[in-house]
Amino acid sequence: MGSARPRRSETRRRAEAVASQIRERLAKGDFQIGHQKKVPTFGEYARKYLDGYGATNLKYSTNQGYEIILRLHLFPLMDRQLDQITRTEIKDLIYAKLKDGLAPATVTRIKALISSILSHALEDDLISANPASRLGRQIKSKDKKADVNPLTREEAAALLETVAEHYPRYHPFFMCALRTGMRLGELRGLEWGDVDFRDGFIEVRRGHVRGRVTTPKNHKTRRVDMSPQLAKTLKELKTDRKREALTKGWGEVPACVFINEAGQVLDEGNLRRRVFYPALAKAGMRHIRIHDLRHTYASILIQNGESLAYVRDQLGHSSIQITVDIYGHLVPGANRQAVARLDDDVSDTYGRKPGCV
Repeated sequence: MGSARPRRSETRRRAEAVASQIRERLAKGDFQIGHQKKVPTFGEYARKYLDGYGATNLKYSTNQGYEIILRLHLFPLMDRQLDQITRTEIKDLIYAKLKDGLAPATVTRIKALISSILSHALEDDLISANPASRLGRQIKSKDKKADVNPLTREEAAALLETVAEHYPRYHPFFMCALRTGMRLGELRGLEWGDVDFRDGFIEVRRGHVRGRVTTPKNHKTRRVDMSPQLAKTLKELKTDRKREALTKGWGEVPACVFINEAGQVLDEGNLRRRVFYPALAKAGMRHIRIHDLRHTYASILIQNGESLAYVRDQLGHSSIQITVDIYGHLVPGANRQAVARLDDDVSDTYGRKPGCV
């Protein structure tokens, strides 16, 4: 007598169990029918991503920044097979970086790099889903206003006076920073051909970042108005530069406006350590970043009553929203004016209507 047939309900349970296992493996991206495709490690694929997509589609400075992130922050993932990386694993990495004290903006860049690499892996059919997608909510961004530490008008004047006294070669550089709001890389990349003395503006065409010439941050050139005092300072600098080129046998005046004693582009590390930070100390000022000179320029413009739209154009922000997010709180009396506009036109300053005493 043959063995008894399995009951229909038992067969259904087995089929459902197998289907559940298949769905689970598909969700993990590790189930393939037929020939198994070799899935590389995160480190192997990240290297391919940076050497290929990064080198051809990203700005050099951005790709170099990703190289640093890969080396310093992503080593826990480097030996993990792409299809074995879990969402929980990435969240734990994000939380660990925040606990280590990294700025939310830095952690956001780390998360963005992981997600971009895994998105490319998804397009290459190496994984079935990107476990890093929609993880931005795990990172609470710091208020952009909290990152703004401008000098007052008096402090800016004192800084320029200190630089002129102790580091006169660099006085025009800091004058330009405080009168134009240009980024450090843009100042280092500024050339004499970008300065229009006749019409009084500077054309911001390039930046000099990590030894490479790049486009401005939003990939667009812009014109920055030049104050009479800055124009006078740069004219005098150009005359001095011609004399220096002749004395040192350079043959011709270097193209860059701001250079070191050897005629080379200013080194940003040396500029900070040997000039900027010592000048702050000599002036008895608090420690700020060179980038805060850009914020100083914007804040003084706003205090002078200039519109946020003008500030946006001068700074080269890609949208007015960025300008509002960073500097909107500096607009003097903005809230009081908004509340005042709620009053009836027929009321005087004390709320009394004509004819009332």
